Amino acid sequence: MARSAELGIRRLEDIVFYVHDIARSHQFYTERVDFALIGRSTPGRDERRGETVRVYQAGDVRVTVTQPIDAGSESGRYLKRHPDGIATLVFEVADVAKTFAVLDERGATIVDDVRWHDDGDGGRLGSFEITTPFGEGRFRFVERAGGYAGLGEGMESLPLPGTTNRFGFERYDHVTSNFLTLGPMELWCKEVLGLEEFWEIEFHTDDVAHQDDHGSGLKSTVLWDPHSGVKFANNEPKRPFFESSQIYTFVMDNLGPGFQHVALTTTDIIATVKGLRDRGVVFMPTPGSYYDVLPERIARLGIGGIDEDIEVLRGLEILVDGAGERSYLLQIFLKEASGLYADAKAGPFFFEIIQRKGDAGFGGGNFRALFESIELEEKRSGKRA
Repeated sequence: MARSAELGIRRLEDIVFYVHDIARSHQFYTERVDFALIGRSTPGRDERRGETVRVYQAGDVRVTVTQPIDAGSESGRYLKRHPDGIATLVFEVADVAKTFAVLDERGATIVDDVRWHDDGDGGRLGSFEITTPFGEGRFRFVERAGGYAGLGEGMESLPLPGTTNRFGFERYDHVTSNFLTLGPMELWCKEVLGLEEFWEIEFHTDDVAHQDDHGSGLKSTVLWDPHSGVKFANNEPKRPFFESSQIYTFVMDNLGPGFQHVALTTTDIIATVKGLRDRGVVFMPTPGSYYDVLPERIARLGIGGIDEDIEVLRGLEILVDGAGERSYLLQIFLKEASGLYADAKAGPFFFEIIQRKGDAGFGGGNFRALFESIELEEKRSGKRA
């Protein structure tokens, strides 16, 4: 089979979380970020698998949350080794049999053969999983044939409430993962998934420039599937002070490499962030100095100007980056779960919210701002001196 053969990925459809406290997750998704509860596992499935499942959705963003009932279940075994986190990324594909054949030919480690579930009305759901170098994370590929709209075997769909997604979430923009070394992941993504390089950056925070005795840096590479636009941003720590990097800290807190954050798109980030703050959602802080020099940065980047009032962005702590005339992006990061709940078992994962206004990049200048923000949080929590 030709190396150029495509996987036929259409989109990142779902992320599957394993959590210790599903009630806490339910409150976050329904009361804080206004996702709809669209499905749940049946009692029979709960008993067979030893875990219970809830499915939430806003726009095209779907999140599946699983809590173990039995410590020996798949999610139970995972949570013995890790805090809460993403266990599986689910990709919708055009032809699951073709995807399977391409991955098999390229040497992917396939967990199971394609399995089909009929909905009784002519619709069929085909799926299979592979292992990955993303820690213990797996990738699942699904095909919805014949108009299949269900949630899978052992799951029941629930009627949608009247009003949800008032914060305007659209879809997944990208997934960011952290490793102690990028090489194996990059090779696997290129040789097995057929991904291509999209963007890269490496830097250290200003601590090093100040000749201090610590700092935080990273090397980041973004890989993508140009046919679907699915993007993976991947980080490793950068010397000197390798073990001071937030990338290293994440891997230690996560008890292994894994998915650090997922970005959700919105068409009006100012309205989204205002609404979320009113709901009690907590974001990572941005130093005030960021906004003091923002006009100069905007000019230096060649953006030429932005539509938003910088003082409004300062008040909401929204970041700006871009390249090229009137081409920029706006982004903000939620506080990581462990800090949000003051519970290490909640894990170091967080969400990003992003609005793209002509810029398809990753906000290189904002990587540094994010790192400085995380450093502030680590100092406040006692992780950093």
